[in-house]
Amino acid sequence: MNRGWRAASLGGLVALGLILAPGCSSKTKGLQGEGSGVGRESNIGSQGSLEQFKNTGTLSGSGPLSDIHFGYNTYNIEPQDGSVLKQNASWLQSNPRTRVQVEGHCDERGSEEYNIALGAKRAQAAKDYLETLGVEGSRISTISYGKELPMCTDHDESCWQQNRRDHFVVQQ
Repeated sequence: MNRGWRAASLGGLVALGLILAPGCSSKTKGLQGEGSGVGRESNIGSQGSLEQFKNTGTLSGSGPLSDIHFGYNTYNIEPQDGSVLKQNASWLQSNPRTRVQVEGHCDERGSEEYNIALGAKRAQAAKDYLETLGVEGSRISTISYGKELPMCTDHDESCWQQNRRDHFVVQQ
């Protein structure tokens, strides 16, 4: 009986440790990709949407790489965006010393948690696609901003389409 109680206690302590250990971690974990984080900038650059929004209060979407857009509630790369990603991959291969951060964005519909996860999947989908085109995965990081940094703030489909995007931030 004493042996059974010890085994049960030890099992309970191990289970409690497994539950509490992730909460005690000092690292912030992203949802997807290398060096990613949810709602925070990567440590390899400072020209992302969050920084731009902090400095100007707006988002321009400018840069040498083009954004891609997604349908409602999906993270599938659309056929028309394949050519955009091929152009982005070509630019990255012509500039081998650069890195890129793929930012996943969503429209305003859905919960914050859901959109953070969806934005991470969108960024990862673009990263995976770029890797299939020959861009080294170590040069690509991902981050999800969910619905927190919209390009457009109207509440209609044309605006939501602009916000469902991956934005590519070139970093040195």
